[in-house]
Amino acid sequence: MNEKQLAAKKEFSNQLQKFAKTLPRMLQSDGAWKVRGFIDIDCNAYTISSDTKIVSKVLELCIFPLIMKFATSIGYRIELAKKQNYYPDLTFVNLTDPSIMFAVDLKTTYRLPDNPEVCNGFTLGSHGAYFTNRNSTKNIQHPYAEYSGHFCLGIIYTRHESQLEETLMYHLDQLDQIPAVASDFLVFAQEKWKIASDKGGSGNTANIGSIKNIPDIIEGRGVFTDYGEDYFDGYWMNYGHMQIPDSNGNPRPLKSFKEYLEYRNLYEGNGEAEER
Repeated sequence: MNEKQLAAKKEFSNQLQKFAKTLPRMLQSDGAWKVRGFIDIDCNAYTISSDTKIVSKVLELCIFPLIMKFATSIGYRIELAKKQNYYPDLTFVNLTDPSIMFAVDLKTTYRLPDNPEVCNGFTLGSHGAYFTNRNSTKNIQHPYAEYSGHFCLGIIYTRHESQLEETLMYHLDQLDQIPAVASDFLVFAQEKWKIASDKGGSGNTANIGSIKNIPDIIEGRGVFTDYGEDYFDGYWMNYGHMQIPDSNGNPRPLKSFKEYLEYRNLYEGNGEAEER
């Protein structure tokens, strides 16, 4: 990455973090989520549940117009992902120099009820084809290498599971009677490598998992922060591919950053091993 791209990334990061700090007051009133349901043309309001998929989608809809306005204010346009499974959610393209682009994924998660300093975590994109081959166009808006930075704009909230697990109907003049299914929003922006863990995300897909300690997420203190993005790239490019010996000397897949560091030290020391 050249000096122009580095300067642009630093400026974009600063602007995105400032923008993130403005969002909680747009989403909540007295700490509670302003959204209470959906309305029809007869002025009926239908409540929503605390299902995480529903909450996430509605949150994205709420902040999207604000993101578009933000992009314009800092001299960027936004490209949406061509398909639902494409990375990233948003591509910020500099209006003056289109070669400067930033990938931004929108993520939401909730605090654990028994430990409010910890969240349920989220995924940070795939470590598959487009990540290992930086010129690949498979499931990505532009080749990974063409982006000057990769960011996560995330929302962490308190989930009220006991509220409105079945849909109820209210009239618009009863909105203040509908309990909120989420509250206490915290919005952050970080480069994804700074909040990455060394474990895969949920499900069977090849996704990078995030750290879960909320103060560490806000400050960008992930597993790789003390080592740099090069180590993050190296680890996740080799995750699931690199074979290392177990206690009996039999090969098994790499499964922790500690193991990768031991391997990398060996590789740099005597050249007996080879990375992807």
